[in-house]
Amino acid sequence: MIEHHQLGTVQQAYSHFKHGDIPALLSLCSEDVEWELPEIENVAFSGMRRGKAEVQEFFSTLEADQEPVLFIPMEFITQGDKVVVLGHEEWKTRPGGHQYQTDWVHVFTVRNGKITHFKELMDTAALAAAHKKRIIAA
Repeated sequence: MIEHHQLGTVQQAYSHFKHGDIPALLSLCSEDVEWELPEIENVAFSGMRRGKAEVQEFFSTLEADQEPVLFIPMEFITQGDKVVVLGHEEWKTRPGGHQYQTDWVHVFTVRNGKITHFKELMDTAALAAAHKKRIIAA
């Protein structure tokens, strides 16, 4: 039953992201949430963020630097306080419109109904190449 609650929290987070309601997404996070992407050269939203203010900054930077073309969470796997999500995304950089796509894995830790940790794994080379083109074109 606990896993069902963890899954519901993560599914709500994706729904809020899809609708652009970042404050609602942040309300699902603990105050000391950690939001982790690999460090990627020329990608301002990459790296580790700690706390809601830094996670809000992540989403602001993400929105400023690229726009979604396609974002699909496809498979959800739960065990204990972890929810692992397999998905696919396609984005265009801002400015320049350089498009990339990648499959991804998101790993959420959910405790007491709040997201305490998020980690994304994806094709960092595709992301880096698109953002490098964006910077060269600017």
